[in-house]
Amino acid sequence: AIAGVMPFFAAAFAAAPPMDARLRGAAVAAVASGALGVSAGFAGFAGAVTGLAVVGGCLYVAGILLTGAVTIRPLGRALGPSRGLVTQGYVAALIEVAIGATLAILLLAGWPPIVEAWGRLKPVHAWLNLVGFVSVVVATTLLHFFPTVVGARIVVRPSARVVVAGLAGGAPLAALGMAIGSDVLARIGAIAVAAGALGLVVNAAGTWRTRAHWTTDPGWHGFAIGCLVAAIGWFALGIGLLAARVLIAGAQPAGWAIDPIGGPLVAGWLGLALLGSATHLLPAVGPGDQAAHARQRSVLGRWPVGRLVGANAGVAGLALGWPLRIDALAMAGALALIGTVALTTVLLTAAILTGRRRTIG
Repeated sequence: AIAGVMPFFAAAFAAAPPMDARLRGAAVAAVASGALGVSAGFAGFAGAVTGLAVVGGCLYVAGILLTGAVTIRPLGRALGPSRGLVTQGYVAALIEVAIGATLAILLLAGWPPIVEAWGRLKPVHAWLNLVGFVSVVVATTLLHFFPTVVGARIVVRPSARVVVAGLAGGAPLAALGMAIGSDVLARIGAIAVAAGALGLVVNAAGTWRTRAHWTTDPGWHGFAIGCLVAAIGWFALGIGLLAARVLIAGAQPAGWAIDPIGGPLVAGWLGLALLGSATHLLPAVGPGDQAAHARQRSVLGRWPVGRLVGANAGVAGLALGWPLRIDALAMAGALALIGTVALTTVLLTAAILTGRRRTIG
């Protein structure tokens, strides 16, 4: 889930000046090699499992911070009313993921204070990463990306500030409450995060009312818009379930569980947002000239309704089957989602090849 947010920095990466090309490459290399190192360490593919995982974690954190530096530079020089808010959201998200990842690295390194307290710190790690980083980056990006996709003006509404303040401020509050055992802080953080999620829904609804009505490439527009709208809906549901659990259990470990929120927040929120974003961005920043981009939009607009239904049915199956322990339903949902992702990946690959062939020719 953490690695999945990296494509949301794609637009900023594309806007970075040529002098940042080496930094961009170093950031991607550090994130990729770090993630592989942690994965290999956990899987036991090497003799020094712990050491490999720790080194991978350090590389990953370094890559995340470098990604932030390369991303924020062009955003700081960008025009438009939302650039300051977007930058603030990204900075907060990067700080929170650095803290959350550091906790995990110290655990892997076997530092006694962290190992002994991990039962209490595990929810802290989860809040900082899944909410404080993943959700903040995606939600902050959608503040300017969603209007672009639906064809509306980018306007900084009051709800946009609620999104950034609620998510970026609420996640560390809830995490701190979990860390020190404060029910009050944990519940305040949960309420703030829920307010941030509601703010995103209100912001998207306001944007939707001012949208344009596209007259070309209906399949391409429809699939991208449908994915983002559905992602926001799944996000509101997932955050609502997460906040309700904390409001009931407080700062106790029972206040955190992946089962009820894994489907809505990981598969529905991040998964559908990635599918919609990739579909929209490829013809905009991918290889090829205008004619190639038109062909790419045609390719990416194939079977939009079927893919949208399959993806959302898959998320629904996971959202119900996982927490209710209905294995058949969860498996059916996973297969439907995997099938939709696989088909969309094939279309994205075909679109990339279309642009590259035109560029080379």
